[in-house]
Amino acid sequence: MVIQDGAAAAVALDPVRARLLRALREPGSATSLAAELGLTRQKVNYHLRALETHGLVELVEERRRGNMTERVLRATASAYVVSPQAWALVAPDPEREPDRLSAQWLLALAARLLREVGTLITRAGRKRVATFAVDGEVRFATAADRAAFARELGEAVTALVARYHDGAAPGGRPHRLVVALHPALPDAGPDTESDTETETHTEESP
Repeated sequence: MVIQDGAAAAVALDPVRARLLRALREPGSATSLAAELGLTRQKVNYHLRALETHGLVELVEERRRGNMTERVLRATASAYVVSPQAWALVAPDPEREPDRLSAQWLLALAARLLREVGTLITRAGRKRVATFAVDGEVRFATAADRAAFARELGEAVTALVARYHDGAAPGGRPHRLVVALHPALPDAGPDTESDTETETHTEESP
């Protein structure tokens, strides 16, 4: 499930509630969860109500236990992803004034990618979604090499799209293509570049 609502995201990201969501991949009650997680039943019930309010857990059944009714709940998804749209700081429009060298635009593309692929996964259910991704790392000797790489990569992708794109194909289905380049985080390699200049290039099927 892709969480689009900021309030729901805040609830899901709470450490205790995140543990409850993991535990509730299989149905459980406040009593069983309290024993499993080492919490009081009252505290578990408090967090379960918050999760249920935001549609992150659902009622499976109710069981009579003497004078009490035990509610059995389970998570509404096996995994949750918080969309960047749930955060006000990451909500630029990737269709407006695109700047291929802007880190903000790259974030906008990433937000759209997460939203659209998450929606596809939700709609597909148990079916596989036809996707392809490449992830790697390249170490440039100079900024000039990086710029040359970005230029050649853009030209290669543009030529490949032109070769295979057929806007008039009956029954054809458009696919979105995103190519991005950004500095690796400091702990990803032995050295860290001192500048933050980024080359990005994006091509989209019409």
